[in-house]
Amino acid sequence: MLEIKITRKDKSIPLPEYQHGEEDAGLDLFSAEAETLHSGEYKLIKTGISLAIPPGYAGFVYPRSGLALKHGVTVLNADGVIDPGYRGEIGVILINHGSSAFEIQQGDRIAQLIIQQVARVRWQEVKDLKETARGDGGFGHTGK
Repeated sequence: MLEIKITRKDKSIPLPEYQHGEEDAGLDLFSAEAETLHSGEYKLIKTGISLAIPPGYAGFVYPRSGLALKHGVTVLNADGVIDPGYRGEIGVILINHGSSAFEIQQGDRIAQLIIQQVARVRWQEVKDLKETARGDGGFGHTGK
């Protein structure tokens, strides 16, 4: 299991946590502040935590499906990327696509955090790429 150092500005805000133990991929992130998101509005919501993600890994911030389904609230820049060198407070940009205002209370679950290993690449520039069955077909080229 990967161990990551974390700091909290406010001890009353829970640490990111798995709701269903080993069955979950994402850790819930909690709001460190109360905010109102009006319909069509987006705001940076602070979580009150900072992480020391090790090199070779990154944090990815994803929406919570329940907020999206029930309220039309989602992460605006999904997937938000937390680089391993970043040590500032984690913030989540939420947007309200719903028709009414959405109230966020301090301690509410607002997003999910998934820590993943990431590969580093080195480019090898070539004249041509090997052909494949798909080729350059994209953006719906196979039909509905």
